[in-house]
Amino acid sequence: MRALPPPKTPLNQHSLGALELWLTSLGAKRKKENPCLWVWTMPQWSAEIAIKKDELMVLWGEGDAKSQFSFPYGLPRQDVEAALKHGP
Repeated sequence: MRALPPPKTPLNQHSLGALELWLTSLGAKRKKENPCLWVWTMPQWSAEIAIKKDELMVLWGEGDAKSQFSFPYGLPRQDVEAALKHGP
């Protein structure tokens, strides 16, 4: 099994495989029709996470109650993970 870099490592220092492993470890599921799009469902909310060229884009919620945020890859993984877990 592959190992993740230390939590303080910026996302831009992660390989694509490490980013995918991280998202999987959070409980996100890759969408079959788009390998760069992941769905993460929590009891209080759901999110779509897109692995973009320059950022990790997150769209929380469904219907009219949507909010979007982008995380630059220069941020440490632990900070992005804390923000993601906090939710919208």
